Amino acid sequence: MTEPWTSSLAGEAVYRARVRGCLLGGALGDALGYPVEFSSLERIRAAHGERGVTGPVFAGDSDVARISDDTQMTLFTAEALIQAHRRERLKGIGGGWALLVRWAYERWLETQRHSGPEHAAPPQSGAPEGGLITQAWLYARRAPGNACVSGVAQMYAPDPGLALDGKPGEVNPDSKGCGAVMRSAPFGLLNSAEGAFAMAARAAQITHGHPTGYYSAGALAAIVAHLVAGESLEGAVLRTLRLLKRHSGHEETSAALTEALDLAGEGSPSAEKVERLGEGWVAEQALAIGVYCALVAPSVPDALLLSVNHSGDSDSTGSICGNLLGARYGDLALPHEWVERVEGRAQIAALADDLAAESVRR
Repeated sequence: MTEPWTSSLAGEAVYRARVRGCLLGGALGDALGYPVEFSSLERIRAAHGERGVTGPVFAGDSDVARISDDTQMTLFTAEALIQAHRRERLKGIGGGWALLVRWAYERWLETQRHSGPEHAAPPQSGAPEGGLITQAWLYARRAPGNACVSGVAQMYAPDPGLALDGKPGEVNPDSKGCGAVMRSAPFGLLNSAEGAFAMAARAAQITHGHPTGYYSAGALAAIVAHLVAGESLEGAVLRTLRLLKRHSGHEETSAALTEALDLAGEGSPSAEKVERLGEGWVAEQALAIGVYCALVAPSVPDALLLSVNHSGDSDSTGSICGNLLGARYGDLALPHEWVERVEGRAQIAALADDLAAESVRR
């Protein structure tokens, strides 16, 4: 793994802020979109006013904005990467990250099958113990994707040594749902863009075998890596498009990103323009919507709201947009009065700090 941080204390501080921003921003976008995930734009406006959702929507008498499976899986991804980096640093054992990610997703699946950590099955021999699986707040079933559930249950670990060839993977070969891309930002937080792309695409094949499904996951990770390194969002997307062109079968993902760039160039953002990119249920559309909203809106709050007020997979597009904004601008750019209401905020921030701290250790 190639760390994106610089050796200066200032560089480390910026890096930590971007890591924290990426994970918290993703959780915030997820929480903003989750209450309206299955609602049409017409229904959203009927329920929340002509502007749609204008801030966190709480469940019942709660003052907590709930996260969904998007954030759950993103956190388990981050935990696996911390474990892989630590094992490589302390024991000199590299190359086993794919198995650690698979084990992490199996732990996530346990949280979807049981009511609390006391009922979870013990880890497999050799798998890490403790961590996120012990946290009761993660034992909530928030509309997990069918491909994620069925794919993880097959317990497939891709071979990191094989080149990406644009062919359907072994698991769910026809699936290109957004369940792989929405969890893949952490790969870009402690890797080069090329390394992040390859790792995220391979990890996506644990559940999604369609080339567009796994290339979109790789593309998000590569964009995040460029943002963490200080690139502009437009520049990060253009660099990622060049990376995609090296891989057979990239066309759908590249076309969606190009359409997002072109649409952002028109200015005048609107929900109707968001819907020109699709609904976000499939990977390349979710990625394109997240990129478009992050590019075109005049502020971070405006971008987040634009990314969830549409007829489609609002929590996934919101999560992707939040990942991008947080990685670009850091956690302090996120609206604090919204972030402080996000479910699990303290634990998400702590995991982000652990990921950043592990990456900067030599």
